Amino acid sequence: MKPDKLVRTAVHALEDIKAQNIDVLDTSQMNTLFDFMIIASAESTRQTKALANNIQVKVKADGGTVYSMEGDETGEWILVDLGNILVHIMQTAARLHYNLEDLWREARKIRKPASKSPKNTAASPKVRKTASAARMGTDSKKADTKPVAKKTPVARVTSTAAKTKAAKTTKSGAEKPKTVRSRKPKATDSA
Repeated sequence: MKPDKLVRTAVHALEDIKAQNIDVLDTSQMNTLFDFMIIASAESTRQTKALANNIQVKVKADGGTVYSMEGDETGEWILVDLGNILVHIMQTAARLHYNLEDLWREARKIRKPASKSPKNTAASPKVRKTASAARMGTDSKKADTKPVAKKTPVARVTSTAAKTKAAKTTKSGAEKPKTVRSRKPKATDSA
């Protein structure tokens, strides 16, 4: 497997499990042991282990070879050896402490490769839904164009029935869910 394809596969595997601060360093001019180093951060031991396992699965599925994996016992810092590429998966505190980017500062930093399938992060206004529109099942564009009915303030409502209805509704006009309170056990209930 070509190194650039292997780097792309490893980065995509990291992105799948939400790795943070993925850096790719070209170390081919600095040593003869490996050509690229990938450094990624994770929030927990569980995430570092999941990231390392996902790299193994994705690389093997694409026809690559995983030579070894170290540090998976503790999960603070896991090193995945892909031959010409080393992948360091570190918890955020360990990454700040060891600061591998500073140790390898002479290496050329490569931008993170673009993902295989571009994710539609900048959706058009017709497709994009706001949180409230998503709950209501409408597009935000449609939700924005609807005329908003003015609510009569509760202080101006005069009838008792209208006051009760106003007290049961929220600002959005939907009825508040009824709260069910459990009754306190009486002394006669324990017989």
